[in-house]
Amino acid sequence: MTVPGARVMVVDDEPDILRALRASLGHHGYQVLSAANGREALELLAQGEPDALVVDLGLPQIDGLELIRRVRATSSLPIVVLSVRDDERTKIEALDLGADDYVTKPFSVQELMARLRAALRRAPPGDASGRSVLRAGPIALEPETRRVTVDGREVHLTPIEYDLLRVMIGQPNKVFTHRMLLERVWGGAYTAAAHYLHVHVGNLRRKVEPNPRAPRYLVTEPGVGYRIRPDEP
Repeated sequence: MTVPGARVMVVDDEPDILRALRASLGHHGYQVLSAANGREALELLAQGEPDALVVDLGLPQIDGLELIRRVRATSSLPIVVLSVRDDERTKIEALDLGADDYVTKPFSVQELMARLRAALRRAPPGDASGRSVLRAGPIALEPETRRVTVDGREVHLTPIEYDLLRVMIGQPNKVFTHRMLLERVWGGAYTAAAHYLHVHVGNLRRKVEPNPRAPRYLVTEPGVGYRIRPDEP
C-alpha cells in the first residue's frame, strides 16, 4: 500500500531513469521531485525535505555516497539506493553511511515500490504494555514522538534503526531471531537478507551503546539473533 501523498525525491543522472521513475512513482500515487546530480539534490533538500530519497551512487559533482553522508548529518528521512554497483563492499558502505535499503540496476519497478513502501513505514508497532517511555539502561524511547535519548542526550536514528530498537526495547530480554527482526522491520520478502540486519544493528550500537565493541544492552545471542537487556550486567 502506498503512503498517501508521500513526496519522493529521485536523484539520478540518467534522463531515461528519471523519466521512468517519475512515471512509475506518479502512477503509484507518490509526489515526485527529481534531481540530476548531488548538488542539485542538496539545493532541493534545503527548500523542503521530502518523505523519502531514492538515490543513484554514480552522480556528477557530489556522488551518491557523499550525498547520503550529508543528508544523514541532519536528517532521518528514508533513503533507498538505486545503483548499478552490485559489489558487497559498496552496499555495506552505503548502509553504513545510513541508507535504509539498496536496489541494484537493472531493477524491477515492483521490487523498488515494495522496498520504498517498507522504507516509508514510519509508525512504530503498537505498545502492548501501555508505557509512554520504553527504557533499557540509559536508553529511552518515546513511541509517541519517536524520540530516542541516551543519558538524556537525544540521538539521531534512521527509520530502520528506530524500528529495530522499538521492536526489541518493547519486549526486554526477549530473544528475537534474525528472521523475526527481518519480518517485523523489513517485511517477509527480506527474511534471507541477514547482512542488512547485521549492518543496521552495528550502526545502532554505535549510537546507543557506551562501547559498541562490547555492547551492554543490545546483545547478540550467538547463532540465534539479538535481545535488549534492560539493565547493565
